[in-house]
Amino acid sequence: MSSAPLSPARLDRFARHIVLPEIGGAGQVALAQQHVAIIGLGGIGSPALQYLAASGIGRFTLVDDDEVDASNLQRQTIFTERDIGHGKATSARRWLANFDDALDIAISDKRIDAGNVGELIAGVDLVLDGTDNFATRLAVSDACVAERAPLLSAAVGRFQGQVGAFAGHMPAHACYRCFVGDAFDAEDCDTCAEDGMLGAMAGWVGSFAALQAIRVLLSGVSSLGDPGWGKLHILDGMKPAMRTLNIAEDPGCKGCGATA
Repeated sequence: MSSAPLSPARLDRFARHIVLPEIGGAGQVALAQQHVAIIGLGGIGSPALQYLAASGIGRFTLVDDDEVDASNLQRQTIFTERDIGHGKATSARRWLANFDDALDIAISDKRIDAGNVGELIAGVDLVLDGTDNFATRLAVSDACVAERAPLLSAAVGRFQGQVGAFAGHMPAHACYRCFVGDAFDAEDCDTCAEDGMLGAMAGWVGSFAALQAIRVLLSGVSSLGDPGWGKLHILDGMKPAMRTLNIAEDPGCKGCGATA
């Protein structure tokens, strides 16, 4: 991986990062070399993408098989009325091109399943999963273990969200399947169409996921902090408040047990 210095224009763009001792020039150069896959470009993936692109991450793979609907605009902040009826992945790439034409972008409008997710995330430095059903989340988690990719899994509904960091490919660390078990290998999540969602709640979860992603990507490079493997942060928009749970590795987990 190249460690070429940033151009004067990039130095100016990310100056507010570089002056932070917890990131600095070395951290900013490291971010420019990272490859992040975002699975799901909805209420979580949309604001997360905005802040991750703004942070200077150099390469993205964007995966979503859905089209933009008018009801998405209440919380999916990269889309406009002009995008209605167009694919989310294509629209997200258009937004990125307008925001920063130096970024390296690949997209996929395939529906994620256990058979194709591995090839979509191969070689990435981090996967951020913001999908809305357990079957997809578990397929992503299992692929992350197989591809040895760190995973940030995020979810939101009504006034509550959660963001967890998982490194099931590493010994003694939990994967997402350790957290939820095997009972949810089906598309059985409630949807925000049925339950409702405060748009700003999705923004909080997405931006917090972006913060945690930067923390993971800079682990060992800067002093930003520990990636927090196995920590699940629960965000409560009603109080408001946040609490953190520790997720233990399940030695019998069929997703990561063999890696322990």
